Amino acid sequence: MNVQVACHYRIEVPASPERIPRIRRILAAHLRYWGLDTHVTPVCSAVDELVDNVVHHVDGDKTCVVELRWTGRHLNASVSDLDRTLPRLHTSSPTKGGLAKVAMLSDSWGTCATDVGKVIWFSRRVKETQRVLCGPQVPKPPVREFRPIPLESVPADRFDAPALHVEAVR
Repeated sequence: MNVQVACHYRIEVPASPERIPRIRRILAAHLRYWGLDTHVTPVCSAVDELVDNVVHHVDGDKTCVVELRWTGRHLNASVSDLDRTLPRLHTSSPTKGGLAKVAMLSDSWGTCATDVGKVIWFSRRVKETQRVLCGPQVPKPPVREFRPIPLESVPADRFDAPALHVEAVR
């Protein structure tokens, strides 16, 4: 099933503890730009948790892809990595972090194996449909370019004014 995505942001980054605050700032800026200010804290906290899981549980290449999708009604976020081991929910206490925290901060979440690793996603519903700022914009009408007519193309009899005399002043 193909779903039309009005706003989409994707970043591929090597996961590390020092990159988590940077990813948070980038995502927060996109969410604010999309008019989703009330979702900044829960979405960024859940993504922080998922990227932190990549840092601590993935062996080898820790490259991950963080994506945000906004449709006007649903906000979906996902973190994919190159490890094929699917995560398990070890505790139901969100204070301990992990997937329990992601579950508490979202309306739904899940995980999916891919050809090269896995994707962990979550979604949040927005109470009222909001106008989506992204998407195709109506092109503005072109600006007419002003081009002066070359003097040599204007017949000499069209000039009634005397010729302009310019002298250099020292």
